[in-house]
Amino acid sequence: MNEVVPPKEPIGGERYQRLIAKAQKERTIKVAVAHPCDDVSLRGAVEAHELGLIDPILIAPPDRVRKAAEEAGLDIGGFEIVSSGHSHDSAAKAVGLVTAGRVEALMKGSLHTDELMGAVVAREGGIRTERRISHCFIMDVPNHEEPLIITDAAVNIAPDLDAKVDIIQNAVELAHAIGASEVRVAVLSAMETVTQKVPSTIEAAALCKMAERGQITGALLDGPLALDNAISPEAATIKQIKSPVAGRANVLIVPDLEAGNMLAKSLSFLAGADAAGIVLGARVPIILTSRADSLLSRLASCAVAVMVAAARRKAAASAVH
Repeated sequence: MNEVVPPKEPIGGERYQRLIAKAQKERTIKVAVAHPCDDVSLRGAVEAHELGLIDPILIAPPDRVRKAAEEAGLDIGGFEIVSSGHSHDSAAKAVGLVTAGRVEALMKGSLHTDELMGAVVAREGGIRTERRISHCFIMDVPNHEEPLIITDAAVNIAPDLDAKVDIIQNAVELAHAIGASEVRVAVLSAMETVTQKVPSTIEAAALCKMAERGQITGALLDGPLALDNAISPEAATIKQIKSPVAGRANVLIVPDLEAGNMLAKSLSFLAGADAAGIVLGARVPIILTSRADSLLSRLASCAVAVMVAAARRKAAASAVH
């Protein structure tokens, strides 16, 4: 358990501040940071370390990472550096630290997402599990009561029904890990009625029936729901939708990556929301951030990884006993 240390400067985001404070009460986790060769990615790792969230191992060409640190005024003198030749090599060696049991999470540096995920899903040396890999945004939306998990807006382009079962289960376990007392999943479409003219409505109905039969566990599901009646009690009342999810959803399952990506980015750029990002379904959580993300989003992403790792340790301990 760590001492709760506030950030050096106020960085806003009341919900994320609470999330970070909660994560600081858990054990610091070892994180392999793949190719942090610029100010933004390196600063996120350093700040997360200073807050007691992560103990980073930097995988990069040593001269490049030290130059980036010097130019940014960051002290990385106490960090382990694993030498790599280039970004693909950094990704492979970061994943290798997972297979060696040295780290509990991965963190994307200044390399392309495809490079890191390519190493994660590689047939030889990768860290896939039987669960489908998926991405979750944890959105801190101004004037919204609790964080919203949106999935999948970054990994699965057009997931089929079986893939969506895993996408939902990953999101449900994430919601529990970050402290949701009740997980309410809305399977989104353009409308709340089922029609063969809109295939996503049929999939939504099937997923809800699968949850009833125990194929998806740990959450309340409803769908199809349009976005308004998923998150607005008033809209749900007007449409006369009666369910424990409608108007109160805290997990939003989108039909495909395009819809999810546009939803998440519209909340960020039009509503001023912050978006933490994490990839689940691999052997360890993967902190996946964008170059456009704020420092707050990067720290919140690290906090989420800490809480996911803690939840996995607790689940493993319970299984043993």
